[in-house]
Amino acid sequence: MVREHERKGMGPSGLLDLIAVLRLHPKGLRRWSVMRAMRLKSEKAGREVSPKFEDDVERIFRRHCAGDPVRIGANDGTIELFHRPKDKAGEVWAVDLAKAKAWLGEDDADVDEQQFIRNASA
Repeated sequence: MVREHERKGMGPSGLLDLIAVLRLHPKGLRRWSVMRAMRLKSEKAGREVSPKFEDDVERIFRRHCAGDPVRIGANDGTIELFHRPKDKAGEVWAVDLAKAKAWLGEDDADVDEQQFIRNASA
């Protein structure tokens, strides 16, 4: 079965990149800043940035966002990796670090956040 983010153009790297970008900002990041960081990450990796790039990124976020209307009634096995912090004004996106680490198969004891930050910004 082809997953939504693979069928819609970003490939599996889109979800991983979104986790990496948001993981650097535990309190969340405004949508505009997320898009800028995702665009830079794709360009550095030599991937094409399509005209629908922002739509693809938002689709991935919403599909994995806790409480998003896109998820209502969905029983497709996707995990809620992201959320919108209630204490932030505006369109702020954040990652649930514990769920992201579990989904990525990382053990808290094995995760070196500084190493992750260096790898994510490369």
